Amino acid sequence: MAEMVTIREQDLIDSVADALQYISYFHPMDYIRALAAAYEREENPAAKDAMAQVLANSKMCAQGHRPICQDTGIVNVFLKWGQNCRLESDKSMQEVVDEGVRRAYNHPENKLRASIVADPAFTRRNTKDNTPCVLNVEFVPGNTVSVDVAAKGGGSENKSKFKMMNPSDSIVDWVLEMIPQMGAGWCPPGQIGIGIGGTAEKAILLAKESLMEEIDIHDLKARGPRTDTEALRLEIFEKVNALGIGAQGLGGLTTVLDVKIKEWPCHAAGKPVAMIPNCSATRHAHFMLDGSGPSFLETPKLDEWPDVTWAPDKDAKRVDLDTLTHEEVQSWKHGDRLLLNGTMLTGRDAAHKRIQDMLAKGEELPVDFKGRAIYYVGPVDPVVGEVVGPAGPTTATRMDKFTDMMLDLGLLAMIGKAERGQGATQVIAKHKVAYLMAVGGAAYLVARAIREAKVVGFEDLGMEAIYEFTVSDMPVTVAVDAEGNNVHQLAPLVWKERIAREAEAV
Repeated sequence: MAEMVTIREQDLIDSVADALQYISYFHPMDYIRALAAAYEREENPAAKDAMAQVLANSKMCAQGHRPICQDTGIVNVFLKWGQNCRLESDKSMQEVVDEGVRRAYNHPENKLRASIVADPAFTRRNTKDNTPCVLNVEFVPGNTVSVDVAAKGGGSENKSKFKMMNPSDSIVDWVLEMIPQMGAGWCPPGQIGIGIGGTAEKAILLAKESLMEEIDIHDLKARGPRTDTEALRLEIFEKVNALGIGAQGLGGLTTVLDVKIKEWPCHAAGKPVAMIPNCSATRHAHFMLDGSGPSFLETPKLDEWPDVTWAPDKDAKRVDLDTLTHEEVQSWKHGDRLLLNGTMLTGRDAAHKRIQDMLAKGEELPVDFKGRAIYYVGPVDPVVGEVVGPAGPTTATRMDKFTDMMLDLGLLAMIGKAERGQGATQVIAKHKVAYLMAVGGAAYLVARAIREAKVVGFEDLGMEAIYEFTVSDMPVTVAVDAEGNNVHQLAPLVWKERIAREAEAV
């Protein structure tokens, strides 16, 4: 029998902590290469600008060692534990890995946002250190430990789909039905992972695991599929991109950069299928332990990033938020590019719920929203020299049910990520105001536009408190104008038609 290899508790903790810090500011290079190629191909200026923001943000984060996205994710860890290895610890595997998570998220030089809440159905108390992670352990032959870590943002995780299909149902048809329903809150372009077979929970796990694999769809396309699964990957890839959804849902040629599929045998009576997207803040890494000490990931070279820079659009309209009027807001048209200057308020899920409760009790609110703009954001804590940490937008649809209430308080504009639902769009048109979209996955770039930040309400809510930001040339797009024209509905239709016409002409 092979000699046992000892994996020290501290080595696993240190390796997990290092990997999570690493992926907070380094994109996987296969993702950057794929996004850069999509940027070069893109013909829609709005989508191209969004991709330029993500690429420029990525390089800035790599240089500054700051988070790619303010949503630093829920941690997923996949351990393939060699059967000749023993963990030298009196703690459970979950406790040891969680200690690595805790150290990564509380790192003094790059503190990451704690987004995990305990008691999820009721009090939803923040655990303060992003623990516990979601841990999967598989025992395999061998004398090494293989570890995949990922930090999965809520915007993309919330778009996960699952169906217990009949054996004869079409997977392609289901995917094409689901993708438009997912909207742009998952921050395309990214990957979609598909799990087929097993049981309900196995299919979902397969989909998640598939997202750890390297992007290779263009290599597959060049050599041609060799299996039915490869042919299915290509078919879904081509048909999803033909929908014209594009970067950030603004319309364009690239919605997905790759389609991954993993399978497992299933019961003859069914066909479980799961689909999970990875967003533009794709964050995952792999390392091995062999008993010789911790594993630290190699720093990528900055010259591997494409030479893509972003600067404010010279045709964009500059807006002074401190003198904003209803008339000016009503002059904006869907698709207009704006550069915001002056002061705005922030608020997201918890703040909106508390405002609702206070209004119901007749209590006075801590701030006056009349004539103001509100930004849906939960920023990362700042480090030395920063006004605020990375502060990209959160998914706006979560605030849809509060929109009428907030507009009744006198708001003139809302800023968030991705589309608004039909009900919220109608409310926006009723009040003759606007919804503005900032690019998800460009949180460090957006934070550079924030010159001052102070908490003005609900300080106990932490990152969900109400801040007042002073901004300079913060880039946004008018996503819903005062007439209710919605760029996320209109632009993809234009690009879907254009892609279809060009396909017919070939």
